[in-house]
Amino acid sequence: MNDILWTPTKERADASTMAEFERFLNEKRGLTFDDYNAMWDWSVTDLDGFWSAIWEYFDVKASAPYTSVMAKRQMPGAEWCPGAMLNFTDQIMKHVDSQPEGDALIVQSETFGRKRLSWTELRDQVASVAAHLRDMGVTKGDRVVAVLPNTETAMIAFFATASIGAIWSLCAPDMGHVAILDRFKQIEPKVLIAQDGYVHAGKTVDRREILAGLETALPSLVQCVTVPFVGDLPQGHMAWDSLLDRDAPYESTQVPFDHPLWIVYSSGTTGNPKPIVHGHGGIILESAKQSLHHDFRRGGRYCWLTSSGWIMWNSQFTALGQGTTVAMFDGAPNYPDMGVIWRFVADEKLDFFGAGAAFFSGCMKAGLTPRDEVDLSALRSLGSTGSPLSSDAYDWIYSNVKEDVWLAPISGGTDLAGAFVLGHPGMPVRAGEMQCRALGNAVRAFDEDGNDLTGVVGELVCTEPLPSMPLYFWGDDDGSRLHDSYFDTYAGIWRHGDWIEINAHGGSVIYGRSDATINRKGLRLGSAEIYQAVEGLDEVMDSLVVDLEFLGRESFMPLFVVPAQGVAFDDAFKDKINAAIRKNVSARFIPNEIIEVAEVPRTLSGKKLEVPVKKLLLGQDPEKVVNKDSMANPDSFDFYVAYAKTRATQKD
Repeated sequence: MNDILWTPTKERADASTMAEFERFLNEKRGLTFDDYNAMWDWSVTDLDGFWSAIWEYFDVKASAPYTSVMAKRQMPGAEWCPGAMLNFTDQIMKHVDSQPEGDALIVQSETFGRKRLSWTELRDQVASVAAHLRDMGVTKGDRVVAVLPNTETAMIAFFATASIGAIWSLCAPDMGHVAILDRFKQIEPKVLIAQDGYVHAGKTVDRREILAGLETALPSLVQCVTVPFVGDLPQGHMAWDSLLDRDAPYESTQVPFDHPLWIVYSSGTTGNPKPIVHGHGGIILESAKQSLHHDFRRGGRYCWLTSSGWIMWNSQFTALGQGTTVAMFDGAPNYPDMGVIWRFVADEKLDFFGAGAAFFSGCMKAGLTPRDEVDLSALRSLGSTGSPLSSDAYDWIYSNVKEDVWLAPISGGTDLAGAFVLGHPGMPVRAGEMQCRALGNAVRAFDEDGNDLTGVVGELVCTEPLPSMPLYFWGDDDGSRLHDSYFDTYAGIWRHGDWIEINAHGGSVIYGRSDATINRKGLRLGSAEIYQAVEGLDEVMDSLVVDLEFLGRESFMPLFVVPAQGVAFDDAFKDKINAAIRKNVSARFIPNEIIEVAEVPRTLSGKKLEVPVKKLLLGQDPEKVVNKDSMANPDSFDFYVAYAKTRATQKD
């Protein structure tokens, strides 16, 4: 069992929203549990009882009640809460009455500076934009798309769209022209809202040419709305500010529980991105449930460092839905230096801050000591996701950020707009481990034959339906693409594609993607274990490993390494890496070759592109293995293409 790094005081545990929910279950339902695992077991067994309790506890606003919690308990094709009529936006706007002048949004933008919106201002601007969208002819089921950064504009536009029953879809402004079109062309949008440029790391980025190309390539558009920054308003476009002028009452179109809310996309790094449709009701319930695991409440101040192209952008609604202030950061996280985010956390007195694991690793490698540089007295909770957070990063946080902080890494995905494993404010934090499986999420580790595993690495599966699972993929009329994505391995069971180990006390460790498995002489391993050993060295900034299995001959495992600045890439350096792998993993996983690289290719959400690199090195067409427009650092892939050609020549 891993070392305990933090334990909540009884006062903190008892004051958490999770503890309040447990008391509610006891008082209203007569339920008591010996421990969290017993509560989790109830939540994934009595689905009707659990999700009806979530509905009641969080006072879900609905103009018509459901006739049953589940009409069909199956995957795919589960049917939730038939009869219910509601609107996602109502769950946010209900907080206006209780804190009309309180902070709803705080925005720190490298482009526009700092801005604050009260709950009243948020509601009024949403109502105004919604009225203008109706004037444009937008009605229930129409698609409104946007290319916007992580600012209040995207938030307001989303709520306005959802409030009238239209369907929202968003891309980050730093995404390539092809990547955006690959997404939006599939869904035939009626309105496009876009910002014509922005500032990043002190440099102005002009996006006018790309946006003009989008307009031409999307013939379904009836109106374009522009947030002008670098240029004048294009002819025929409406200015965003002109949509904020209407003195209109807030009103919402009531829709069925499973009415589409938004369309998000798989990473799109290989093949055409999957347009994943989530529903109003499912996101309401999943967001409410997740807020227990994050300990959100009215008056809190929350930020997750995210691009608008990552599902963590959508997760900000989980906090807003509980009346929590959301602080949005739009800019380079390392400009003018790596401390800029920690200064933001301190200045805004945030009590919850989350980021991708790569951010915390980067701070660790840079030698930051935020606890000595800024006032983090308000900070109570930290979150991490995107890739596994190493034990070294856990140690760095407790040594250099704050000793008394609840660290709650999570793992989930765009696919279900939620998390499978995450934190619990009343449980201890153990090094390198996520605290628990999410309530309502029947997460298990399976072997190849579908047997449940404990204390052994297996496929991450979910054996019961979740209300936030995709309604369908847009355009997937027969459901075959949805089935093949999640249900083709174990009949009627969701296979997520991650390696997970769930231990006896319910904690878990994610070991990377199961389709990027390392298999050395019959012993399988998740790549995360190698990364932890290699990137635990001060001399290594980043790394990527793939295992190339060839028919009829031994596999070949190259390790690509980004050395720290000033570190010589020599035999002594390679020997140190091999020694770390031998000591912390196994001599069996010593790489066949260690290659120096300038960058590790990553998705826009920060995940390493292991599978595309593996396919490339196995001889597949570089143009087909990755969509470079969907990468955070597209130029980095050129090195791997050249390396693949060199290896092919050597083999010939």
